[in-house]
Amino acid sequence: MPELPEVETVRRGLEPAMQGARFAKVEARRKNLRFPLPANFAARLQGNAVTGLGRRAKYLLADLSSGDVLLMHLGMSGSFRLARRGAAETPGDFHYPRSKDAKHDHLLFHMSSGWTVIFNDPRRFGFMKLVPRRALADEPLLRAIGPEPLGNEFDAGLLAAACRGKKTNLKAVLSDQKVVAGLGNIYVCEALYRARLAPTRGAATIADRRGGPNARALALVAAIREVLHEAIAAGGSSLRDHRQTNGELGYFQHRFRVYDRAGERCLTPSCRGKVRRIVQAGRSTFYCPVCQR
Repeated sequence: MPELPEVETVRRGLEPAMQGARFAKVEARRKNLRFPLPANFAARLQGNAVTGLGRRAKYLLADLSSGDVLLMHLGMSGSFRLARRGAAETPGDFHYPRSKDAKHDHLLFHMSSGWTVIFNDPRRFGFMKLVPRRALADEPLLRAIGPEPLGNEFDAGLLAAACRGKKTNLKAVLSDQKVVAGLGNIYVCEALYRARLAPTRGAATIADRRGGPNARALALVAAIREVLHEAIAAGGSSLRDHRQTNGELGYFQHRFRVYDRAGERCLTPSCRGKVRRIVQAGRSTFYCPVCQR
Protein backbone atom coordinates (compact mmCIF):
# COMPACT_ATOMS: atom_id res chain seq x y z
CA MET A 1 0.00 0.00 0.00
CA PRO A 2 1.53 3.36 -0.97
CA GLU A 3 2.28 5.52 2.05
CA LEU A 4 2.34 9.29 2.44
CA PRO A 5 5.59 9.96 0.50
CA GLU A 6 4.45 7.87 -2.45
CA VAL A 7 1.06 9.61 -2.62
CA GLU A 8 2.64 13.04 -2.27
CA THR A 9 5.06 12.16 -5.07
CA VAL A 10 2.12 11.22 -7.29
CA ARG A 11 0.32 14.46 -6.41
CA ARG A 12 3.33 16.51 -7.44
CA GLY A 13 3.63 14.54 -10.66
CA LEU A 14 -0.02 15.11 -11.58
CA GLU A 15 -0.07 18.81 -10.70
CA PRO A 16 1.40 20.18 -13.97
CA ALA A 17 -1.08 18.14 -16.02
CA MET A 18 -4.21 18.73 -13.94
CA GLN A 19 -3.96 21.94 -11.95
CA GLY A 20 -5.87 24.70 -13.73
CA ALA A 21 -6.87 22.37 -16.59
CA ARG A 22 -10.35 21.20 -17.58
CA PHE A 23 -11.53 17.64 -18.07
CA ALA A 24 -12.02 17.81 -21.84
CA LYS A 25 -13.10 14.18 -22.02
CA VAL A 26 -13.39 11.36 -19.49
CA GLU A 27 -13.28 7.68 -20.42
CA ALA A 28 -14.55 5.25 -17.79
CA ARG A 29 -13.81 1.83 -19.21
CA ARG A 30 -15.55 -0.01 -16.40
CA LYS A 31 -18.30 0.83 -13.92
CA ASN A 32 -16.42 -0.08 -10.80
CA LEU A 33 -13.00 -0.32 -9.19
CA ARG A 34 -12.95 -1.34 -5.54
CA PHE A 35 -16.36 0.31 -5.30
CA PRO A 36 -18.79 1.36 -8.04
CA LEU A 37 -17.90 4.65 -9.67
CA PRO A 38 -20.22 7.56 -8.78
CA ALA A 39 -23.38 7.84 -10.86
CA ASN A 40 -22.79 9.78 -14.11
CA PHE A 41 -19.10 9.93 -13.20
CA ALA A 42 -17.75 10.97 -16.61
CA ALA A 43 -20.50 13.54 -17.21
CA ARG A 44 -19.97 15.12 -13.78
CA LEU A 45 -16.26 15.59 -14.47
CA GLN A 46 -16.31 16.73 -18.10
CA GLY A 47 -16.02 20.46 -18.55
CA ASN A 48 -14.92 21.07 -14.98
CA ALA A 49 -11.60 22.68 -14.14
CA VAL A 50 -9.26 21.44 -11.43
CA THR A 51 -8.83 24.45 -9.18
CA GLY A 52 -6.50 22.70 -6.74
CA LEU A 53 -4.80 19.35 -6.29
CA GLY A 54 -4.12 18.33 -2.72
CA ARG A 55 -3.51 15.35 -0.48
CA ARG A 56 -5.00 14.24 2.83
CA ALA A 57 -3.19 11.28 4.38
CA LYS A 58 -3.08 8.71 1.55
CA TYR A 59 -5.90 10.30 -0.47
CA LEU A 60 -5.55 12.62 -3.47
CA LEU A 61 -8.08 15.46 -3.59
CA ALA A 62 -8.87 17.40 -6.77
CA ASP A 63 -11.01 20.49 -6.18
CA LEU A 64 -13.39 21.03 -9.10
CA SER A 65 -14.98 24.22 -10.39
CA SER A 66 -18.39 22.57 -9.85
CA GLY A 67 -17.86 22.66 -6.09
CA ASP A 68 -17.23 18.93 -5.86
CA VAL A 69 -13.99 17.25 -4.83
CA LEU A 70 -12.67 14.22 -6.70
CA LEU A 71 -11.33 11.93 -3.98
CA MET A 72 -8.87 9.32 -5.28
CA HIS A 73 -7.15 6.39 -3.58
CA LEU A 74 -4.48 4.23 -5.21
CA GLY A 75 -5.29 1.05 -3.33
CA MET A 76 -2.71 -1.75 -3.52
CA SER A 77 -1.62 -1.49 -7.13
CA GLY A 78 -3.21 1.63 -8.58
CA SER A 79 -1.05 4.15 -10.41
CA PHE A 80 -1.28 7.17 -12.67
CA ARG A 81 0.77 7.81 -15.76
CA LEU A 82 0.83 10.78 -18.11
CA ALA A 83 0.71 10.77 -21.91
CA ARG A 84 0.78 13.66 -24.35
CA ARG A 85 -2.24 14.01 -26.58
CA GLY A 86 -1.56 12.65 -30.04
CA ALA A 87 1.27 10.33 -28.96
CA ALA A 88 0.70 6.60 -29.43
CA GLU A 89 2.57 5.78 -26.21
CA THR A 90 4.18 7.66 -23.41
CA PRO A 91 7.68 8.36 -24.73
CA GLY A 92 11.11 7.90 -23.18
CA ASP A 93 11.37 8.36 -19.44
CA PHE A 94 7.61 8.80 -19.20
CA HIS A 95 7.00 5.18 -20.18
CA TYR A 96 5.39 3.06 -17.50
CA PRO A 97 6.18 -0.59 -18.32
CA ARG A 98 3.72 -2.16 -15.91
CA SER A 99 0.90 -0.38 -17.69
CA LYS A 100 1.46 -1.86 -21.15
CA ASP A 101 -1.62 -4.02 -20.72
CA ALA A 102 -4.43 -1.65 -21.66
CA LYS A 103 -7.03 -3.85 -20.00
CA HIS A 104 -5.89 -2.36 -16.69
CA ASP A 105 -6.23 1.25 -17.93
CA HIS A 106 -9.61 1.79 -16.30
CA LEU A 107 -9.93 5.59 -16.37
CA LEU A 108 -8.57 8.15 -18.82
CA PHE A 109 -8.78 11.88 -18.12
CA HIS A 110 -8.11 13.90 -21.27
CA MET A 111 -7.15 17.31 -19.92
CA SER A 112 -7.24 20.68 -21.66
CA SER A 113 -3.54 21.01 -20.78
CA GLY A 114 -2.81 18.50 -23.54
CA TRP A 115 -2.05 15.69 -21.13
CA THR A 116 -3.98 12.46 -20.74
CA VAL A 117 -3.98 11.18 -17.16
CA ILE A 118 -4.38 7.40 -17.12
CA PHE A 119 -5.36 5.43 -14.03
CA ASN A 120 -4.15 1.83 -14.17
CA ASP A 121 -5.04 -0.69 -11.48
CA PRO A 122 -4.52 -4.43 -12.06
CA ARG A 123 -6.00 -5.47 -8.69
CA ARG A 124 -8.75 -2.83 -8.67
CA PHE A 125 -8.36 -1.96 -4.99
CA GLY A 126 -8.19 1.74 -5.80
CA PHE A 127 -11.31 3.88 -5.91
CA MET A 128 -12.67 7.32 -6.75
CA LYS A 129 -15.48 9.29 -5.19
CA LEU A 130 -17.11 12.67 -5.78
CA VAL A 131 -17.82 14.62 -2.60
CA PRO A 132 -19.30 18.14 -2.29
CA ARG A 133 -16.62 20.46 -0.91
CA ARG A 134 -19.02 21.68 1.78
CA ALA A 135 -19.45 18.09 3.00
CA LEU A 136 -15.79 17.11 2.93
CA ALA A 137 -15.29 17.53 6.68
CA ASP A 138 -18.04 14.99 7.28
CA GLU A 139 -16.84 12.50 4.66
CA PRO A 140 -16.58 9.12 6.47
CA LEU A 141 -13.27 8.30 4.77
CA LEU A 142 -11.64 11.49 6.05
CA ARG A 143 -13.32 12.71 9.22
CA ALA A 144 -11.49 10.40 11.64
CA ILE A 145 -8.01 10.94 10.18
CA GLY A 146 -5.47 12.55 12.48
CA PRO A 147 -3.16 15.51 11.79
CA GLU A 148 -0.73 15.57 8.88
CA PRO A 149 2.77 14.69 10.14
CA LEU A 150 4.32 17.48 8.05
CA GLY A 151 1.71 20.05 9.02
CA ASN A 152 1.97 22.76 11.65
CA GLU A 153 -0.61 21.08 13.89
CA PHE A 154 1.53 17.99 14.46
CA ASP A 155 4.17 18.43 17.14
CA ALA A 156 5.63 16.65 20.15
CA GLY A 157 2.96 18.02 22.47
CA LEU A 158 0.13 16.68 20.33
CA LEU A 159 1.77 13.26 19.96
CA ALA A 160 2.51 13.00 23.68
CA ALA A 161 -1.07 13.91 24.54
CA ALA A 162 -2.34 11.21 22.17
CA CYS A 163 -0.06 8.65 23.83
CA ARG A 164 -0.79 9.58 27.44
CA GLY A 165 -2.24 6.62 29.28
CA LYS A 166 -2.01 4.32 26.25
CA LYS A 167 -1.34 0.69 27.09
CA THR A 168 -0.22 -0.21 23.58
CA ASN A 169 3.21 0.18 21.96
CA LEU A 170 4.72 2.96 19.86
CA LYS A 171 4.50 1.01 16.60
CA ALA A 172 0.75 0.55 17.04
CA VAL A 173 0.13 4.21 17.93
CA LEU A 174 2.11 5.59 14.99
CA SER A 175 0.32 3.20 12.63
CA ASP A 176 -3.06 4.45 13.83
CA GLN A 177 -4.40 6.91 11.24
CA LYS A 178 -6.49 8.56 13.93
CA VAL A 179 -3.32 9.61 15.76
CA VAL A 180 -1.24 10.74 12.77
CA ALA A 181 -2.15 10.64 9.09
CA GLY A 182 -0.43 8.75 6.31
CA LEU A 183 2.29 6.87 8.14
CA GLY A 184 2.63 3.22 7.17
CA ASN A 185 4.81 0.30 8.10
CA ILE A 186 7.97 1.39 6.33
CA TYR A 187 8.17 4.94 7.64
CA VAL A 188 7.12 4.03 11.18
CA CYS A 189 10.02 1.56 11.33
CA GLU A 190 12.45 4.10 9.90
CA ALA A 191 11.33 6.92 12.20
CA LEU A 192 11.55 4.79 15.34
CA TYR A 193 15.03 3.70 14.34
CA ARG A 194 16.20 7.28 13.87
CA ALA A 195 14.67 8.28 17.19
CA ARG A 196 16.37 5.28 18.87
CA LEU A 197 13.07 4.06 20.27
CA ALA A 198 12.03 0.41 20.28
CA PRO A 199 8.78 -0.37 18.46
CA THR A 200 7.74 -2.43 21.47
CA ARG A 201 8.21 0.47 23.89
CA GLY A 202 5.05 1.55 25.66
CA ALA A 203 3.52 4.55 23.91
CA ALA A 204 2.81 6.30 27.21
CA THR A 205 6.54 6.58 27.93
CA ILE A 206 6.93 9.53 25.53
CA ALA A 207 4.70 11.66 27.78
CA ASP A 208 5.51 13.08 31.20
CA ARG A 209 3.19 12.82 34.20
CA ARG A 210 1.14 15.75 32.99
CA GLY A 211 0.83 14.39 29.48
CA GLY A 212 3.39 16.79 28.08
CA PRO A 213 6.20 15.78 25.71
CA ASN A 214 9.49 14.46 27.00
CA ALA A 215 12.79 14.11 25.14
CA ARG A 216 11.58 10.90 23.48
CA ALA A 217 8.55 12.66 21.98
CA LEU A 218 10.68 15.49 20.66
CA ALA A 219 13.14 13.06 19.07
CA LEU A 220 10.34 10.99 17.54
CA VAL A 221 8.54 13.91 15.90
CA ALA A 222 11.83 15.20 14.50
CA ALA A 223 12.60 11.73 13.11
CA ILE A 224 9.15 11.39 11.51
CA ARG A 225 9.51 14.72 9.73
CA GLU A 226 13.06 13.96 8.65
CA VAL A 227 12.32 10.56 7.15
CA LEU A 228 9.20 11.79 5.32
CA HIS A 229 11.00 14.79 3.80
CA GLU A 230 13.83 12.54 2.62
CA ALA A 231 11.42 9.96 1.19
CA ILE A 232 9.42 12.58 -0.74
CA ALA A 233 12.63 14.07 -2.15
CA ALA A 234 13.62 10.56 -3.28
CA GLY A 235 10.27 9.94 -4.98
CA GLY A 236 9.05 7.44 -2.41
CA SER A 237 9.98 3.78 -2.05
CA SER A 238 9.51 1.35 -4.93
CA LEU A 239 9.02 -2.07 -3.41
CA ARG A 240 6.42 -3.61 -5.68
CA ASP A 241 3.97 -1.45 -7.58
CA HIS A 242 4.85 2.13 -6.82
CA ARG A 243 6.30 4.33 -9.52
CA GLN A 244 6.13 8.04 -10.13
CA THR A 245 3.83 9.50 -12.76
CA ASN A 246 6.76 9.77 -15.17
CA GLY A 247 7.31 6.04 -14.88
CA GLU A 248 10.49 6.32 -12.85
CA LEU A 249 11.03 4.32 -9.69
CA GLY A 250 11.27 6.06 -6.35
CA TYR A 251 14.58 5.19 -4.73
CA PHE A 252 14.20 5.81 -0.99
CA GLN A 253 14.38 2.03 -0.48
CA HIS A 254 18.12 2.41 -1.12
CA ARG A 255 18.28 4.66 1.95
CA PHE A 256 16.49 2.33 4.35
CA ARG A 257 18.44 2.22 7.59
CA VAL A 258 16.45 -0.59 9.16
CA TYR A 259 13.43 -1.68 7.09
CA ASP A 260 13.89 -5.05 5.34
CA ARG A 261 17.44 -5.40 6.73
CA ALA A 262 16.88 -8.33 9.10
CA GLY A 263 20.15 -10.01 10.07
CA GLU A 264 22.29 -7.15 8.81
CA ARG A 265 24.51 -5.03 11.02
CA CYS A 266 23.02 -1.90 12.54
CA LEU A 267 24.10 1.27 10.74
CA THR A 268 24.43 3.33 13.92
CA PRO A 269 28.12 4.19 14.38
CA SER A 270 29.75 2.07 17.12
CA CYS A 271 26.65 -0.12 17.49
CA ARG A 272 27.36 -3.83 17.18
CA GLY A 273 23.75 -4.88 17.02
CA LYS A 274 22.03 -6.67 14.17
CA VAL A 275 18.64 -5.73 12.77
CA ARG A 276 15.88 -7.99 14.01
CA ARG A 277 12.49 -8.71 12.45
CA ILE A 278 9.41 -9.29 14.58
CA VAL A 279 5.71 -9.35 13.75
CA GLN A 280 3.35 -6.80 15.26
CA ALA A 281 -0.35 -6.77 14.38
CA GLY A 282 0.38 -9.01 11.41
CA ARG A 283 3.02 -6.68 9.94
CA SER A 284 6.80 -7.06 9.85
CA THR A 285 8.70 -4.71 12.15
CA PHE A 286 12.43 -4.14 11.77
CA TYR A 287 14.56 -2.64 14.54
CA CYS A 288 17.92 -2.82 16.31
CA PRO A 289 17.51 -4.40 19.76
CA VAL A 290 20.79 -2.83 20.93
CA CYS A 291 20.41 0.88 20.16
CA GLN A 292 16.61 1.14 20.09
CA ARG A 293 15.35 1.13 23.65
